[in-house]
Amino acid sequence: MRTTTTTTTTTAGRGRIYRRCGCRDIQRRQLGARCPRLITEYDHGTWTFAVDLPTPRSRRTTVRRGGFHDHDTADLALRKFLEGQAGGFNADPNQTLAAYLTTWLKTKALTLKPTTMVRYRAYTTHDLIPALGSLKLDELSHRHIAAFVHTQLAAGRSKITLYRCLATLSSALGDAVRQHRLAHNPAQPSPLPRPPSPERRIWTAAEAVRFLHHCHRADPYMADLFEVLIGTGMRKGEALGLHWSDVHLTQRVPYVRCTLSAIDNNRLVLTSPKTRTSKNWIAISPRVATALQHQARNRLLAECNPDDPFTGLVFCRPDGRPLRPRTVLERLHALSAEADVPRITVHDLRHLAATLTITAGVPLTVVSKTLRHSTLSTTANLYSHLTQQAAHEAVDTIDKTLTDQERPGTLHSWLKRLRPRRDHICRHQDHPKQPHSPTAAPTGPAAPPPRTRKGDHTATTTARKTLKAALASLRKRPPTCANTSRDDRI
Repeated sequence: MRTTTTTTTTTAGRGRIYRRCGCRDIQRRQLGARCPRLITEYDHGTWTFAVDLPTPRSRRTTVRRGGFHDHDTADLALRKFLEGQAGGFNADPNQTLAAYLTTWLKTKALTLKPTTMVRYRAYTTHDLIPALGSLKLDELSHRHIAAFVHTQLAAGRSKITLYRCLATLSSALGDAVRQHRLAHNPAQPSPLPRPPSPERRIWTAAEAVRFLHHCHRADPYMADLFEVLIGTGMRKGEALGLHWSDVHLTQRVPYVRCTLSAIDNNRLVLTSPKTRTSKNWIAISPRVATALQHQARNRLLAECNPDDPFTGLVFCRPDGRPLRPRTVLERLHALSAEADVPRITVHDLRHLAATLTITAGVPLTVVSKTLRHSTLSTTANLYSHLTQQAAHEAVDTIDKTLTDQERPGTLHSWLKRLRPRRDHICRHQDHPKQPHSPTAAPTGPAAPPPRTRKGDHTATTTARKTLKAALASLRKRPPTCANTSRDDRI
């Protein structure tokens, strides 16, 4: 029989590793680490680690985790657990995915926007935890996630919704990798590729004008909002969350400091803009300034309540309460049908502003700053279909420049014709003599024409004299009129 030590401690002095089993005595009490078979039988029982952790009440709490097949596996789990405690996160080897996602949601609630948090919580509690929550976090693999995807698709789940659910899971597991809780992210690469974005239908300039003219007649209040959205390229939430304290009509500059969002299309909140670059000033045109002045004359003169964040909104209801984004969308669809223009979304008005500026020839960098995108590549990727015309114009410019240089009337081509042919340059010092017979016909390739030897500079001297005479005659000519073409002067 093989005997081994059943209890060891870590090198750091924290935690202990031992073997225990599920055998019971005659009174049906579990023996645990006191079983005599653990000393005589090496394969009996499993390995367990235990570690004492301090608590805020100055009491020790012992954490035990068992079920390991050998001592090394238990020791590795104990070390990872202690590293997690030192790093401020839970590295429990028996932690399930449901427990991890629940803790992760509580942590992300401190940094995420309320609208994003609602979406994450819905995907986690309604989809991920019921399907994968019972698995241990360390045992979660890519095949489990792929099986979840196939099951959801077979049940008729939308690919876009399922992709967003997987993105939430990937974000949670990515945080576990950054905390060294996991070695890799099992949700990457995603088993479901990103669905292609639907093609947007953007109004033409004529359709936008027809829509605005109808709005000014049917609903002047909403017409001012749509004038601001189209004229500045602001996002829907940024325009609905714009306060009068951030609008400077004399300088024709409003500042975007917050955005209005609806949680579950019900509760309205004011949050920070989408990106850091979104929190910036915007230049407005005279047309937009007129719309804002019209709102300033018709705004409700009520006392400002410092405790109400919705006080002083530029676009609000008659009672001063904010407009719901859903109400703006429904009103846009109704007015579009009355004006006989295609049905679009409110965010498409931002794309309309970008389309009008890019097609008018405004540089892409200026368009990116106007829309307050985080990077120039974001603008280029979103509106790549509009930059194709500029790309064709660029290569056409190169072609035109090269073609103009090759025209016969240019000075460059005229001087090129004066240059002598390079027949006087001898490529080979000595040419082998071809056999000559007056009676026999040549059987091989024709011999190259005789060339001037290297020492003969007659052709070069003649060409130089001709070129000097031509340049001298050009210098002696009197100056021509300023409006004379370049070819006529030559």
